[in-house]
Amino acid sequence: MKKCRITVMKISRYDDLIEKYENPIEHACDLKEGQIFISNGWEKPEGLCSSAWESMSSFVMALSHGAENLYDGWMKNKTSAMISCNDGFRPVSFYIEALEDDAD
Repeated sequence: MKKCRITVMKISRYDDLIEKYENPIEHACDLKEGQIFISNGWEKPEGLCSSAWESMSSFVMALSHGAENLYDGWMKNKTSAMISCNDGFRPVSFYIEALEDDAD
């Protein structure tokens, strides 16, 4: 099984939606753009939020087991995926790529 690199590519924030719909919360997300996590394919990397992991774990598992060309050529790199977490107020986009067996 291959490891996968998960890179935080973009963090968005929709203040208008937060103001209108969200109950105030003090702390929502610790992720930073450029932050990298390495997954063994089946286990959530330490420091990655559970909600984000739930959004991407099936893609990480598929890529770690050799899946390619997800969704019929969606990605330029056939062993990658771009996935966002399911936070509608602060979506985070992640680039997931399968690593060669000896890379990390």
